Amino acid sequence: MNFFPNWIWFALGSAFFAALTAIFGKLGVVGVNSNVATFIRTIVILFVTAGILSLRAEWQKPNTISTYSWLFLVLSGIATGLSWLCYYRALQLGPITKVAPIDKLSVAFAIILGIIFVGEKLTWPVALGGSLIVAGSIVIIAF
Repeated sequence: MNFFPNWIWFALGSAFFAALTAIFGKLGVVGVNSNVATFIRTIVILFVTAGILSLRAEWQKPNTISTYSWLFLVLSGIATGLSWLCYYRALQLGPITKVAPIDKLSVAFAIILGIIFVGEKLTWPVALGGSLIVAGSIVIIAF
């Protein structure tokens, strides 16, 4: 019997690996330009993803992807790159214990943007959880 949908396990994996990203990133940017560190990280991700696509035989011809998908995947890639550049620079300048909680404010931003641009509904649990994330980040940053 499966109590959790599959997406929850991937979301938890994302959170865990994001935590490792903070630790490894903080250690990795010592003595390295943060933009160079982001470039190295991007190359590694390219090879890892290409390996997974190859092992699973999931490659797809570019012309089978809609223009709509291309547009938003490119925009997502730009946003990801800018996020990583900012994140690695922040890690280089500040402590993980302050940088990571601020970075996780992305959850609150995603909730707001999801409501505005994707038409998702704001429920009390989502509003409360998002508010607690913001409050927790403020407490960690301020003290």
